[in-house]
Amino acid sequence: MKKKLKVTQVRGLANRPWDQRLTIKGLGLRGPHSSVVVDNTPSFRGMVKKVIHLVEVEETDV
Repeated sequence: MKKKLKVTQVRGLANRPWDQRLTIKGLGLRGPHSSVVVDNTPSFRGMVKKVIHLVEVEETDV
């Protein structure tokens, strides 16, 4: 089974650049303490890398 990434937003978006806001929205996060499970693909890893200071990431087997 393929690994997936559980991404949890831990910081708000106040005073953040517009591209970081769009990246958080693109990941499907809706605010602090919201979580999503996404595929472990290069595109999702790149999105997470761009906002790594706003999120926590874990590998899961879901």
